[in-house]
Amino acid sequence: MSYNAVDLSAIDFEILNQVADLKDIPAGALNIRKDGQVFMRHSSPNITITSLTDKPGMQVEVKAGTIGESVHVPVLLTQPGMMDKVYNVFIVGENADVTIIAGCGIHNESHAKSQHDGIHEIIVRAGARLRYVEKHYGQGGEKSIRILNPQTIIHLEKGAYCEVDTIQIKGVNDTERSTIAHLAEKSSIKIVERLLTDYDQKANSEIRVYLEGRDSSANILSRAVARGSSYQLFRASMVGKNEAFGHLECDAIIMDEARVSSIPELWAEDSRATLTHEAAIGKIAGDQIIKLMSLGLSEEEATETILKGFLK
Repeated sequence: MSYNAVDLSAIDFEILNQVADLKDIPAGALNIRKDGQVFMRHSSPNITITSLTDKPGMQVEVKAGTIGESVHVPVLLTQPGMMDKVYNVFIVGENADVTIIAGCGIHNESHAKSQHDGIHEIIVRAGARLRYVEKHYGQGGEKSIRILNPQTIIHLEKGAYCEVDTIQIKGVNDTERSTIAHLAEKSSIKIVERLLTDYDQKANSEIRVYLEGRDSSANILSRAVARGSSYQLFRASMVGKNEAFGHLECDAIIMDEARVSSIPELWAEDSRATLTHEAAIGKIAGDQIIKLMSLGLSEEEATETILKGFLK
C-alpha cells in the first residue's frame, strides 16, 4: 500500500531528515519502508524499483547510461518492539553515474527492543560509477534498545567505481556491520565509515576488500569516536590477489571510559600487490580545546566542534 506525504508524522520526517537529508518527498525514484512494509514507492524512467518475489525486499535497477540521477531508499522503524529484516539488490547499468541514498532510523520510546537487519547486494556494471550513502540513527527513551545490523556485498565489474559512505550518527545501542567488496580489472572503490558510540553502546564493524582484477584499487578510511563506556571493534582486511593497490587507514578518538580495538589486516596473495595501512587511537589534544576556547567556545562546545570535524 502506498501513502502520501501527509501520512508521514513529524517523527517520520525528523528521521528522514537525519538518515536521508529529506525535508519533503523528492521527485524521481523513491522507496520508503516503514515498520516492515513498503510505505511509498516511485520509479523513474531510468530507475526501476520492484519487490523481490522470494523474500522481503526490493530490486533497484538503474538503466545503462543514466547520468546524474539519484534514488532514496530509507527505512523507518517507529513501532516499539519491531523486528525487521529486508533484502535489497541494487544493479547499476553500464556507464551509468548515479547516487543511492539509503539509511535507517529507529524511534523507540518503549522498553522493548527494536531491530533492523538490512542485507544488501550491490552490482556495479562495467564503466559505471556509484555513490552509495547509508546513515543510521536512533532516538527515543533512555531505556529503549535500538539495534541496526547492515550487511553489504559489492561486486564491481571492469572499470567500475564505487564510493561508499556509511555513517552511524547516534542513538544506536548495538550494531554488527559487514561490508565485503569484490573488484574486477581496473575497478576502484573508496569506503568511508564514520561511527559514534556513547553510554554503553557497542559497535562491531568488519570490512573486507578483495582486489581480484589487475589494476584494481581500494581505499578504506575509518573514523571512530567512542564516548561513555561504549566499545568499538573495527576489523578491516585488504586482500591483494593480483597486481593491484590498496590503502587502509583507521583513526579513533577515545573518551571517558570507552574502549576501542582496531585490527587492520593486509593479505598479499600476489607479489605485484601493493598494500599499505596506518592506524591511530588517541584522545583529543588539549591544545585544540584551548585554542577553540580562546575563540569564545565553552569546553563542551569546543569538544563537540572537534568531534564533528573529525567525523565529517
